[in-house]
Amino acid sequence: MSELFKFELKATDGKARTGVIETPRGDIRTPAFMPVGTAATVKAMMPESVRATGADILLGNTYHLMLRPTAERIDRLGGLHKFMNWQRPILTDSGGFQVMSLAGLRKLTEKGVTFKSHIDGSRHELTPERSMEIQRLLGSDIVMCFDECPALPADRDRIAESMRLSMRWAERSKDAFGDRPGHALFGIMQGGLEQDLREESAKALTDIGFDGYAVGGLAVGEGQEAMFGCLDYAPDMLPQDKPRYLMGVGKPDDIVGAVARGIDMMDCVLPSRSGRTGQVFTRRGVVNIKNARHADDPRPLDEECSCPACSNYCRAYLHHVFRANEMISGMLLTWHNLHYFQEIMQGMRDAIAAGTFGAWQKDFHDTRAEGDIEPV
Repeated sequence: MSELFKFELKATDGKARTGVIETPRGDIRTPAFMPVGTAATVKAMMPESVRATGADILLGNTYHLMLRPTAERIDRLGGLHKFMNWQRPILTDSGGFQVMSLAGLRKLTEKGVTFKSHIDGSRHELTPERSMEIQRLLGSDIVMCFDECPALPADRDRIAESMRLSMRWAERSKDAFGDRPGHALFGIMQGGLEQDLREESAKALTDIGFDGYAVGGLAVGEGQEAMFGCLDYAPDMLPQDKPRYLMGVGKPDDIVGAVARGIDMMDCVLPSRSGRTGQVFTRRGVVNIKNARHADDPRPLDEECSCPACSNYCRAYLHHVFRANEMISGMLLTWHNLHYFQEIMQGMRDAIAAGTFGAWQKDFHDTRAEGDIEPV
């Protein structure tokens, strides 16, 4: 691990961990939730607003950015941080997951994947080497290995074959990444819900050696119980002294459950996507602002929340602007959701440091179980 990129574990409580990832662009407090800026923007948010919610790091999407506006153009314009006006750390995914979801438009070989763009049908090739080159051109701080992620459920042979291909690609990714002080490369564990395949994958990655390790291939349709079952053992197979990242998760209770099982970093489009569709996450569960019950409600979404949506607007207004398709609706609800997700992360960091994570978790679940406040 580069001296410029360090992970320091500050405290543990059970399997839950809190610490700091130090990067040249700033510290990332863990456990960390990374808002997703797919096309170099967190939809409906200004970068400074995202920062105001408490985010230390954003995620950018290799697949989308390589197609539009292209990594070469972003590089010519000074790199992704400058391009999108976010000067703090950025993690870029490898493009593998998006390419895999194009099932009908792609062809997979040992070398990599050829696929047709969903934008204009043009042909492209993505290999471990090309993925590393794109992420270098983007200038991201944390780079992900190129991997293949089969959708679950899949049969064991398919999962094993895919995992071993990903491990060969991990080695090629590391070779192509080279020596880049201040930038980190994370390996991605695969193996579906098969414990022995996860173990084989973890050993292969640890032998290659990475700055951090992701648990991939979960939150792809297997359900929370199966995901938690895998997380009961998967993080323990990875090095204690490196960050562990669960990709594509998730809902608030998924996030809390993952941290309880030893995960340090997560990302998900859920808070921003839900904000645009009128679904609001609060400490008392999920609120659908489009429901008629809110039309005359003068109260805030959550009286304990300090985000702009809760501080300055009532439910009736938020209901109205959503129904009227006003842009401010997506802006306010996204801000609230991101603020709430970051509040969960801060709550967990404080509780782990204080050794009270069990009590915090119980309170989190009990409050959510109460459900939304009574209608007026």
